[in-house]
Amino acid sequence: MIVSYPAVFYKYQEGNYGVSLPDFDVATCGEDLEDAIKMAIECLAGEIKWCKEQGEEIPKPTLDLDLVEVDERDEENNYVEFIKQIITVDADEYAKKYFNKSVKKNLTIPKWLNDEAVALNINFSKVLQKALLDEINRLKD
Repeated sequence: MIVSYPAVFYKYQEGNYGVSLPDFDVATCGEDLEDAIKMAIECLAGEIKWCKEQGEEIPKPTLDLDLVEVDERDEENNYVEFIKQIITVDADEYAKKYFNKSVKKNLTIPKWLNDEAVALNINFSKVLQKALLDEINRLKD
């Protein structure tokens, strides 16, 4: 799913950038413009993924964003300049490549527990993922 949304890049005196995605009411930042663009792409892909996972409606892009209105949102006005740029990403491919990447974890369990699980053909990774998600959800509630 290829999506395009406006992003507003705020350049600060130090040379770093803040980025807002007004259609999602989120922001990110980068050390320089290139980094800020990468972060905006990641943020956009993450927001699309979140909307899909939560069953939320994905907002329609506001491509005619008024920069004067955006300027008035920043009460401190501590940036040097700001520009609007359209950010495009294949959200599904980005999620597959970066958000669903597996990492290897080593763990230690008692031998008897391992033997019982192996005998029952239990998928260790699947059980651990489910247990971790259950624990994360429990702690967030």
